[in-house]
Amino acid sequence: MLVRDVKRVALTVGLIFGLLLINVSLWGTDAHSSIRAQVGAFFGKPFAPNSSANQETRPNGKSPTAKPSSADKESNVGNTAVEGTDVNATHHEIFSLSTADKKYFAVKFDDFVTFNPSIIPHPIRNDTWIIVAQKHRPVEVGNFHVELGCNAGFVDGALKCLEPASILPIAATKGGKCVGKFGAVNYNIGPHDARVFYGPKKPYIIFGSNSQRACFGMWIQDFRMLVEWGFEFFTDEDFRAVAELQRPPPYGVMEKNFFVFWDGNNERYVHHDTAPKRVFAKLAADGSVGPDLAPAAATTDDKCITRYLPKPASELESIHQATNSLKITMCKRADRSCKPNDDNTFIMAVVQHKTYYDYHSEYDPYVVVFRQRAPFEVYGISRKPLWIHGRSRVNDKHTEMLYVASMNWKAHDIKYHGYLDDELILGFGIEDKQSGAIDVQASDLLGDLGLCSDPE
Repeated sequence: MLVRDVKRVALTVGLIFGLLLINVSLWGTDAHSSIRAQVGAFFGKPFAPNSSANQETRPNGKSPTAKPSSADKESNVGNTAVEGTDVNATHHEIFSLSTADKKYFAVKFDDFVTFNPSIIPHPIRNDTWIIVAQKHRPVEVGNFHVELGCNAGFVDGALKCLEPASILPIAATKGGKCVGKFGAVNYNIGPHDARVFYGPKKPYIIFGSNSQRACFGMWIQDFRMLVEWGFEFFTDEDFRAVAELQRPPPYGVMEKNFFVFWDGNNERYVHHDTAPKRVFAKLAADGSVGPDLAPAAATTDDKCITRYLPKPASELESIHQATNSLKITMCKRADRSCKPNDDNTFIMAVVQHKTYYDYHSEYDPYVVVFRQRAPFEVYGISRKPLWIHGRSRVNDKHTEMLYVASMNWKAHDIKYHGYLDDELILGFGIEDKQSGAIDVQASDLLGDLGLCSDPE
């Protein structure tokens, strides 16, 4: 009896071990990578590309450089530029103002694994920032997603939580509209890839979650409702409760990466798409929107976007929005003659060219600047993508996946509107497993801006 039982156990263990060997052997193959890319694209990895004024103001005062040729752009597929090579031939490199080696710094949430951080100045403490990031989702927690937040300060060269990080109390949203290959998204619980940012008066959070109008959509809330903010007079009621950001039809299956912007009169709008065509509309306090306003500027916008942004080469490439928006006046705060007006003040945001070769995503960020008054036409776009100093190679084909997710003013007395000599913090995810950031002067970020009005 004992011998027979031992044989049965041995046979069972051998069968399980054999299946494990087969699974391990497939894990690194293209076939298994394809399965992971399709099934796990939403839960844990970014999606593959969607199926869906006087003299011109120039921030650095320099004359324009030659536009990169189409051959230059094609040779940069896969982001081959790395430290030790001529990065400036393909990218506009930016350097940290605060680190000794000028490389980006880590953003740390205790021992948690996080990515895609947002960083805003603390409302009271001048040496403290509020940081928020997506918590990495281990397989065992299934479909549950959370955003972590804490008060943070600079310690040992990194921006670290000064107290235990906690889960932001963002409620799950009701959906149920995902079908076909997106059906699993119906079971999503919690927020994705939040952006925390200041408007002209107060902070907001935007995040992705199950949609009432599409499969997946964007939601907005007054950020002060989620953290210990301190006393303020709440003179308006907009977004005290979470609201879904709507868009002019048609809706895509997966709506992502909207950003909000404010015009010169502090009227509020939401920007849905940048490429291949812009879509934006006026935003109401309940999340509803007016008609698409982009067609009024389309003639000049389309030409400028086509000129400066890469044209995606295949289904493995795409252009999409990345960060929140900020307002910038193209002169220095220290200059007493600098007076903001519609000719020198603009809205800026970051968009990214994504590539997805060999099942590895890489992103090249571009700054897009558009006017602060209707019809909000595009004013300029980075001639070359940004290169964040410190980005490294992961293998002989690819560099680190740095996904720029947020852009905020570093100083505690600035909310939405800054100047060329003000400092910014860009927050980004690294390979969906780390959080990083870099502080730069706004003039450096805009140092390679190509104007739409520049001669071809």
